[in-house]
Amino acid sequence: MTPLMIAAAVLLLILAVSFWSRAIVFCQYLRTMTGIELKPSDVRRVYRQRGKDGVREFFLDLIIREDLKEGPIEILAEPSAEENDFLVNS
Repeated sequence: MTPLMIAAAVLLLILAVSFWSRAIVFCQYLRTMTGIELKPSDVRRVYRQRGKDGVREFFLDLIIREDLKEGPIEILAEPSAEENDFLVNS
């Protein structure tokens, strides 16, 4: 085997591993950023069935469900104009 063939085989192996690990990395990211735990096999299944947009919809659905579990958020009143004047030199 020539060095060029060996280099091509190594690059092909790296490419295969990167495609295989996409679901794992996505699940790790999701758990870190949102606390939602998901199996990589679920992500792969959704990607096979509905493609990239399907995974995006699946992700948004999970985020919405997680937010609904926490209940409504409290929206604070806007600060008055006097409170916003702290940056103005007098």
